[in-house]
Amino acid sequence: MKMIIIIVKDHDADTLTQSFTANNFRVTRVASTGGFMRSGVVTMLLGVEDQQVDAAIKVVHDSLPASNDKKRATLFVVPVQHFEQV
Repeated sequence: MKMIIIIVKDHDADTLTQSFTANNFRVTRVASTGGFMRSGVVTMLLGVEDQQVDAAIKVVHDSLPASNDKKRATLFVVPVQHFEQV
């Protein structure tokens, strides 16, 4: 299992959330701040099986295409050693 952490600007968060849910990914959104001038960003968390990582990253690329060499999202994929729902 993997945890995908995605950091996007506020104005891209709704588009990306809708794309994830349309593609049957469950996503948790956390409001956060960071970067230059402490601009508003959203951190999204997705827990996915190993074989779903590429599909989830494709959703990001399809939903937020880069334009004029301007990046629109930062992604981290980290291993999950333990997962439990209580």
